[in-house]
Amino acid sequence: MASPPSTPEPTARLLRSEEELALRPASERIRYRLVTAERRHHANDNIADFVREGELEELKAEVQAKVQDLLRTLVIDTESDHNTNETAQRVAKMYVDEVFRGRYVPMPAVTEFPNVGKLNELMIVGPITVRSACSHHLCPIIGRVWIGVLPNEHSNLIGLSKYVRIADWVLSRPQIQEEAVTMLANELQERVRPDGLALVMEADHFCMHWRGVKDNDAAMVNSVMRGAFLKDANLRREFLSLLPRRNA
Repeated sequence: MASPPSTPEPTARLLRSEEELALRPASERIRYRLVTAERRHHANDNIADFVREGELEELKAEVQAKVQDLLRTLVIDTESDHNTNETAQRVAKMYVDEVFRGRYVPMPAVTEFPNVGKLNELMIVGPITVRSACSHHLCPIIGRVWIGVLPNEHSNLIGLSKYVRIADWVLSRPQIQEEAVTMLANELQERVRPDGLALVMEADHFCMHWRGVKDNDAAMVNSVMRGAFLKDANLRREFLSLLPRRNA
């Protein structure tokens, strides 16, 4: 027997007009737009195109209320405990405006320049300090990224600070490190269009340091190689040899 058709999310099924939508919480309005547009909204996706002016402030208020419920469920007396009086508000602001900001705001403006000098030698940017959060436990991921670029005469050049801003935008979302590095490589590949692109990320994961196995020394290192770095072992070796070792 054929399985019944899947039931759409309640927001997408029930709401039809902007007037109806306006009566719903900001999170439901944003989700409705995403669902009706058939856009994925996983933890590491940017959803800025579906957030309207003023809705982030509403979203923070919603998050604050949910965090307050969480604290209450954890049997924390936030009324008499002066240390947690404003914790829910602080946490909501931290999530929306800071540590998960890369989900809710557009990519920072990046000025691109033509490669007038026809530069074609290896360039390395880093280490760039990055901060993210494990999407499994929402524990911090703090690390460093190195970016290697082999431009060609048709490549676009961007300022050094823009590599930092793009990395911060991509990493400021809940995610796993393997996907984060690939997403960052995709963004840079699209804008710079080099002959070769290489990324290495080394990070500490507090889901291992703070909980679970509680191993303070374990770290994760992964890389993405594109174009010339994937094909040319000597170029790849040159790039990797110029990266400082951990704790050096």
